[in-house]
Amino acid sequence: MSKKPLLVIAAGGTGGHMFPAQALSEVMLRKGWRVKLSTDARGARYTGGFPHVVEIDTISSATFARGGILAKAMVPLRILAGTVSTVFKFLFDKPAVVVGFGGYPTIPALGAAWILRVPRMIHEQNGVLGRVNKIFARRVDTVACGTWPTKLPEGVNGGHIGNPVRSAVHARAGAPYIPPGDYPMSILVMGGSQGARILSDVVPDAIAALPEQYLKNLRVSHQARKEDQMRVAAFYASRGINAEVEPFFNDIPSRISEAQLVVSRAGASSVADISVIGRPSILIPYAAATEDHQSANARGLVEANAAILIPESALEPAALSAQIEAVFSNPKAAVKMASAALSQGRPDATDDLVELVENLASQGQRV
Repeated sequence: MSKKPLLVIAAGGTGGHMFPAQALSEVMLRKGWRVKLSTDARGARYTGGFPHVVEIDTISSATFARGGILAKAMVPLRILAGTVSTVFKFLFDKPAVVVGFGGYPTIPALGAAWILRVPRMIHEQNGVLGRVNKIFARRVDTVACGTWPTKLPEGVNGGHIGNPVRSAVHARAGAPYIPPGDYPMSILVMGGSQGARILSDVVPDAIAALPEQYLKNLRVSHQARKEDQMRVAAFYASRGINAEVEPFFNDIPSRISEAQLVVSRAGASSVADISVIGRPSILIPYAAATEDHQSANARGLVEANAAILIPESALEPAALSAQIEAVFSNPKAAVKMASAALSQGRPDATDDLVELVENLASQGQRV
């Protein structure tokens, strides 16, 4: 009996990196591969949704984005230590392919794969390469792009496959949309895997300003940071608004499919989920995102008239409330938005990524 080929997936500790990594792991396991996830301690906290047979390898990594001067000075040493350790692990494990999804925790795995000439690729979720993916773009065999067009370094060619979505999202692809009406309705508010403070500051006031004809039927699912959860929940309760406020919802796909409207940041995974399921949305790109990549992520939905974009600089309760009311007051337009969102989805993205991985593996075997 031949040994199962090993796929090493390297991903940083955010939903934007981890969700497409999870999607790839789900399919590769079904195809008979072993899958190992290489991440750091922060990333390991986001592995609850991965299939239980995925081996979690917590490596030494770090980021320049957090910590004081001493912590930042130690970053190169920690990354080097993680890379050396990973080289020895790869000599023992002999992975067939290494796939990086971005974030500093991917450096040791991609670095070790480059040193040992293991077939390797990166998947960039956003319309602009992240810092780590930019470093490795010329040092991998393939660059797969989730958003198109993606800004790539000169001389680097990338292929557009879309952003893989988890099986729970795929199961709701194209779920029938119930337009706004005089019956129970739902709004989902999400600001990435940890919520967003500005959404917690503005969205509750915007919803509370809606006419009573909408509020009486409305249920709100609001993803807020843990430190904001109590005040946001208390605000909704004080206005008599039926709201569930949590730092993280494990059932986001079902909440998207049940929603008449999604109010969200424009992270790549959020945009992919909204598109594959097909729902109207109001997108507020994160203003501090590298090279404004969230605006690039939102472009497809906005140009297709599937989403309304509000820049963070223009986000205030009255303007947001008016846009929510515009969707709720025009059911036919909402149906068109849902259909347009669906037209932007790439439900086959995971299968296309799997094909790239298998092609890389076969090339490695021929060497």
